[in-house]
Amino acid sequence: MIRPALFSVAAFAVLATAACAPVIEGGPPLDLPPGLAETASIGTITLSTGWLQAEDDVGETFMEEVGEEMRTCAYGTWPLDLRLHIEDIDREGRLTMAVRGHGTHYARGTAELVDPRSGTVVGRYPLEVEVDAGGRVAGLFGDRQMIVAEAFGRALCDAAFSRNPRRPGPHNATRG
Repeated sequence: MIRPALFSVAAFAVLATAACAPVIEGGPPLDLPPGLAETASIGTITLSTGWLQAEDDVGETFMEEVGEEMRTCAYGTWPLDLRLHIEDIDREGRLTMAVRGHGTHYARGTAELVDPRSGTVVGRYPLEVEVDAGGRVAGLFGDRQMIVAEAFGRALCDAAFSRNPRRPGPHNATRG
């Protein structure tokens, strides 16, 4: 008979390692077929990460912000699911921003677009983004996860759908 405490520890260990397993299949980059890029919309978003020590709201913020960007660039009627695996993320520290007054946030990962009917990966995009962390005030009080997640979502919009979902201006950290 397994003792309740030992069972709880074992169950937690299994769940902790399962949560970090990539949700993506992996493989070489794969562009969406042109017709699908024009008609796709995003349904379910699934996220995995490559690290154990992540702030609690990273996953929730990443899926929410990337989903918001996807709604502005993938507005068709053909539903696709999005699998994200974030391998590395680095947010500029608040103390560094207070002292230097500038810095960057960085994220690297892979996005797979999947046809939910067949489970087939129809698009795969390795992405790497670096975005300005803002000045002292933004660096101290801004939502660092939100800033880097939005940049990641915009990079995916550009790569998969050839659309920047935001018009130029201070609300758009995407270069170009």
